[in-house]
Amino acid sequence: MTVNEDRTTAPVAQAAPIADPAPLGLAAFALTTFLLSASNAGWMGSASGDAWLGYAFAYGGLAQLLAGMWEFRNRNVFGATAFSSYGGFWIGLAIWALVVAPSAGTKGAKDVAWILLAFAIFNTYMMLWSTQVNIAVFLVFLTLEATEIILFIGNFAGNTSIVKIGGYIGVLTALVAWYTSAAGVINGMRGTPFLPVGKPMGRAAA
Repeated sequence: MTVNEDRTTAPVAQAAPIADPAPLGLAAFALTTFLLSASNAGWMGSASGDAWLGYAFAYGGLAQLLAGMWEFRNRNVFGATAFSSYGGFWIGLAIWALVVAPSAGTKGAKDVAWILLAFAIFNTYMMLWSTQVNIAVFLVFLTLEATEIILFIGNFAGNTSIVKIGGYIGVLTALVAWYTSAAGVINGMRGTPFLPVGKPMGRAAA
């Protein structure tokens, strides 16, 4: 039997485009950051202060992690890395709060400080690369950088006043992230810019 070498190559189906997952990731990050920051700022005196915990799993964690996975689908390496990493951050912090914190005693603050220091290092280069996205995204990473630095200093020092300042800046971070999310939603719905996010601050040299 002879094999016919003249084969017709079937056309490769193009994957259907998906909606931009960035507004979801930003909203998930914003809400969970707001809840934890409000607690750090001392605004939850009449509440348990742990309202952030469940949302660290379900929204800031899972929803943001999913947004990161969809960014991989969109071939957006920046969004995929940012959302997946901070989704993991929230899930990891929630697990630490439930599993480690109850027995950590006074050393728990130092644990939090080391976690925040590690993420501040990660956030530093992500903040630099965010200048290639737009000004709104850069401001999210800039305010987050300030939040993480102030909080790890406050937790290392055991200084509640510094932690409270970090809480205030964290609330600002959440508001900036919410604005950026809102801009992504309405701009995506309209197909044209409505809420400004600013242009990239420069392109990296090839």
